[in-house]
Amino acid sequence: MIIVHDIFICKPGNASKLAKLFKEWAEIKPHKNTHVLTDMTGQFHKVIVAASYESLSAYEGETKNFGQSPEEKAMMEKFKDMNDMYVSGSREIYKVW
Repeated sequence: MIIVHDIFICKPGNASKLAKLFKEWAEIKPHKNTHVLTDMTGQFHKVIVAASYESLSAYEGETKNFGQSPEEKAMMEKFKDMNDMYVSGSREIYKVW
């Protein structure tokens, strides 16, 4: 199994807005092992979207088809201003032993 963290460092006042968007997205996503996290300690204004997959190929397969369903297309419209909400981001992929 692998766990993928998509990490966003938001502009002040935007972390909760971005977290709410990702939470809504996670609820329509076919892959249900997704969690939206916000910081309680450490760097401020951080939002992490954590998802687990059976394998790296399963992750790649899901990202290849992202945005194809009508629900995902409608959700993408809500994310159109997302780039204005954060300063930087990164992705971490972990293998679970």
